[in-house]
Amino acid sequence: MLMKSTETSMSLKNLLFRFKWRISLTFTLVLLETLLDLLYPLFIGWTINDLLNDQMRGVYFLTVLGITSLIVGSARRFYDTRIYAGIYQIVSCEMVVREQAKGQSVSTITARARLLTEFVEFLENSMPDVVGSVVGLAGVLIIIMSLNVNVFLACLALLALIGLIYTFTGRFNYSFNAGYNAELERQVDAIAQVGVSGVNAHFSKLMRWNIKLSDLETGNYFFIWSGVIALFVYTPITVIGEGETNYGLIFSLLMYVFDYIEKTATLPLYVQQLIRLKEISARLSR
Repeated sequence: MLMKSTETSMSLKNLLFRFKWRISLTFTLVLLETLLDLLYPLFIGWTINDLLNDQMRGVYFLTVLGITSLIVGSARRFYDTRIYAGIYQIVSCEMVVREQAKGQSVSTITARARLLTEFVEFLENSMPDVVGSVVGLAGVLIIIMSLNVNVFLACLALLALIGLIYTFTGRFNYSFNAGYNAELERQVDAIAQVGVSGVNAHFSKLMRWNIKLSDLETGNYFFIWSGVIALFVYTPITVIGEGETNYGLIFSLLMYVFDYIEKTATLPLYVQQLIRLKEISARLSR
């Protein structure tokens, strides 16, 4: 069983398929948590309207929603820690055995063990957010469309902008990560050298790749947040300009737009992580 597993290429897809039964419960809890989060702006809007009419029904519903979300979120995090710790123990041992069989140097194996942690950390810390963001984005867009079509179209324009930016910059991100990881694999050998020059050269190269990645991220950030700011300004002007007077509805719509912006603003981080993991997958599978 171990040898069969070590021959399998390392990728998110393979990890998800191999440990699908362990991961399926946490994904189910993530979906439930996301659906509950989608209800908050709507329930807050109802609460505002009820309080304006001297009624407490909305407050009770909002309280139940908060308690339920707290229980589901806590249970998911408690479960995640134990599941992904076990997965990392299995795949890291298999990776070391496989690389030793290939005759890789200690420097390369050590670096790849560190890179492997990024897969498990992504599954544990980022994948729930990715699933939540994708499902949440779809749900928020549907709700925004039902409340105001013009704001919905503006939200789609922001999403299209992000897709266009990463279609153009994705290949540069992959190339810079490849350079960074290749230099990282030489770290143990570089540190083992006697004298300052070799060690200094290694860390200098490592930081140059890091600066290139950071500069690329900064450029993407500038263009994406230009779109975010435009949506921020456009939404209240459009809603108020159309003569909407239902305060609960206005507040709910603005909260959904803010939620949408928050989710779209974090998408670039996940895209960058996926590009990096794609390069690491190719490296570990060689």
